Amino acid sequence: MEVFDIAAVAGAAVLSILVAVYWMFSRQQQTASDNSVLPGNAEHCVSLLFEDENLEHASDTAAKLYKLIPGRDDWSGMRERLINRFPNLPERPLLAQAGQTTVPARDLEDAAVLELTRTGTFTRINMIESEVQTSAQSLRFKNLQQEIEDLRRASDTTPHAIWQVDSEGSVTWHNAAYTALYKRLHQTEPDPCKPVFDIAPSFHETAGRQRVSAQLPDNDHKDWYDVNVASVGDIMIFHAVDVNAVVKSEAAQRNFVQTLAKTFAQLSIGLAIFDRNGQLALFNPALIDLTELPADFLSGRPTLMSFFDRIRENRRMPEPKNYHSWRQQITEVIAAATDGRYQETWTLETGQTYRVSGRPHPDGAIAFLIEDISAEVSLTRNFRAELELGQSLMDTFDEAIVVFSSTGVLTFCNLAYRELWGLDPDNSFADVTINDSVGAWQENCAPNKLWEGLIDFVLDFGEKTSWHMTASLLSGAEVKCTVSRISSGATVVRFAVMGNGTPPALEHLSDTHSG
Repeated sequence: MEVFDIAAVAGAAVLSILVAVYWMFSRQQQTASDNSVLPGNAEHCVSLLFEDENLEHASDTAAKLYKLIPGRDDWSGMRERLINRFPNLPERPLLAQAGQTTVPARDLEDAAVLELTRTGTFTRINMIESEVQTSAQSLRFKNLQQEIEDLRRASDTTPHAIWQVDSEGSVTWHNAAYTALYKRLHQTEPDPCKPVFDIAPSFHETAGRQRVSAQLPDNDHKDWYDVNVASVGDIMIFHAVDVNAVVKSEAAQRNFVQTLAKTFAQLSIGLAIFDRNGQLALFNPALIDLTELPADFLSGRPTLMSFFDRIRENRRMPEPKNYHSWRQQITEVIAAATDGRYQETWTLETGQTYRVSGRPHPDGAIAFLIEDISAEVSLTRNFRAELELGQSLMDTFDEAIVVFSSTGVLTFCNLAYRELWGLDPDNSFADVTINDSVGAWQENCAPNKLWEGLIDFVLDFGEKTSWHMTASLLSGAEVKCTVSRISSGATVVRFAVMGNGTPPALEHLSDTHSG
């Protein structure tokens, strides 16, 4: 019985030891199984844990390198960040396949692999790299940290506001300028659920630019900003640039253009200004009256060629003999206007006369001025006709007549004067003065000191109204000279031949005919 008891006790002890060993082994297996699901303890490695498609845990390295946040990011977000390096990464977790799957890197030089381990609803991803790669990864991580610091410093010193908005419309990041702008406009700290500007929803969908205004709470002044948006995945990045100076400049320019338009509207001269692209940028009502072009045509900003084509169709310019040469002529007109050399007079079929000139303007613009000078031309023609009539009338007088201006320049003489002295002032290249005329008269007369008194009378602005003298021609004839003051300080000198003497010029003509 003692031996049996001892054996029983020993057996029980052995059984207890076996049970303890089995329990410890099972516990180790369970711990190993649990560790296969949970991320590794080495937080410096890239390790991720997903429950179905939701990210439950990420190592520090993974979170910093790939910007993955547990509870917010999912499998698709992770795959979008890793797909360039690991193109064979599954689109979804291995729902039907348990165990471990290996995904190699794209490049052959890259020895890194992803180990995907599926246990129940959990999927664990570990990035396995060699020691060399780990060192390189550590270096890249340090460089990335330095780059992040540089970017943060640059963003915080940028004078214009920058912020990011996720797909739900919440602000996930912003720089220091955004904070200052938000406080200035809303008098409070930035609210992630309420961006600084109320941007139109359609503007979020496509990248572009939108000008927005913000009303300051303390006054009626408005601030203006150009907001640019760029889409990167499901993130929208906004940049707000202060354009108050630009808006003020544009308003001043509009006011200036309106002032010019009101001023030009009162002009009787037609004005057409074409911009650097050759399109009509500004015109006044007088242009419509002179060219008979419809207002809707001019408002449509026609080109230079179509503008002149339409004027030709309206017969408001001389009709060209050849249409093909006309196109070339218009090209030359534009080139001449660019240099400021174009100026022509158009005589229309209606009898009207236009003066057309082209002038260059800053920034490549060209201005054409069209002026109706019909009245001026008519007045000039009438004046010229009256002058010709007066000349013809004075040429019928037997008395030689010559007129000098207040400065002593010869302005008029009749036919009898030319025949008496053998002079033709109209053919002289220079002005004929009283001194020149007296010198010519003295050559055909006997010496007489009174000629100097005649010069003094013509150039004198005194109160004398008339003066007389008698001169003897070399032919023996006596000439009575009468000097009289007329309007505008001018002086008229009349020569009357007395007796039967013949003027030297006539005597010369008689000898020629007799010969």
